[in-house]
Amino acid sequence: MPFVEDIRNYRSLSIVGLEKNTGKTVCLNYLLGRLDELGVSTAVTSIGVDGEQVDSVYATAKPEIRLYEGMQFITSERHYEQRRLVSDILGVGELRTALGRLVTAQVLCPGKILLSGAATTGLLRRQIAEFRQRGVQLTVVDGALSRLSLASPTVTDAMILATGAAVSPNLQQLISRTRFVYRLINLPEVEEALRAKLANITSGLWAINSEQEVHDLGIASVFLLGKGDDNLFRYGSTLFAAGAVSDRLLKYLSAQSAIRDTVLVVRDFTKLFITQEAYVEYTRRGGTLLVLQRSRLVALCLNPTSPQGYTLNSAEACQQLSEALQCPVYDVMKCPRP
Repeated sequence: MPFVEDIRNYRSLSIVGLEKNTGKTVCLNYLLGRLDELGVSTAVTSIGVDGEQVDSVYATAKPEIRLYEGMQFITSERHYEQRRLVSDILGVGELRTALGRLVTAQVLCPGKILLSGAATTGLLRRQIAEFRQRGVQLTVVDGALSRLSLASPTVTDAMILATGAAVSPNLQQLISRTRFVYRLINLPEVEEALRAKLANITSGLWAINSEQEVHDLGIASVFLLGKGDDNLFRYGSTLFAAGAVSDRLLKYLSAQSAIRDTVLVVRDFTKLFITQEAYVEYTRRGGTLLVLQRSRLVALCLNPTSPQGYTLNSAEACQQLSEALQCPVYDVMKCPRP
């Protein structure tokens, strides 16, 4: 798969899925096998728990995570004790989780492991920084469930998105849902000068005037937006939402007479908790959506099989999805690693 060469240009990478059972672990195992062949110094961790042998929801068999000699990893004490590989402990964290402290180790003899790592993106960022200090070239973060927050450019440099039959057994619905997320990932960025002014604002709703001066609107959260906010556009039609954005804000903006001049800026696509319907209505009426920083999508992978037992035609699904998104789509199930 050609995207592996692109990945070598980054220091950290997240693997996230639109739904559970979209093939993240198969993708991870393929990637780790290729990185080992290429001699890339690699570290692996997870947010949540991943690599279990049996799916906790569907009771179906799942691929286990295989690590290779020289790779570093982080997992909980409980799962470190259950490892089926030989490793050397590099450090033990002070923070206790439900599964014990987090153990950092290096593989001496290849084998399989159950990963259970950081519970927050803040801790994950610190772990990635520590791996860099140890000279690791690439840290790969495996996402549990559909935690898209891992793909934020404030956490990892790049991302792989996994989709598949588990999202929908209907190919057209699968394409529609995947295309929507793909559009959000690739939202255009604001210009660099404005990004610098907004980067350190962590909460609230703000306005930017024509001279790119930033004004606090006194609204702590977009979820507190009410009927009395008639002066939302008193400084201009460009707004910055520093936190999470839901349908409520998009619908509010879509109902304004100045919608065609409205520009809404968010930190990155992982802050958007919006439906496709609200997004389409907002943009159809003329609203513009921008991000401070765009996530770098290096690959889109598809798992044609769902745990409920139905299977899509892999070649047809990859082709139609690729045509709809105008980007390559890979089925890594066709070239799995042990």
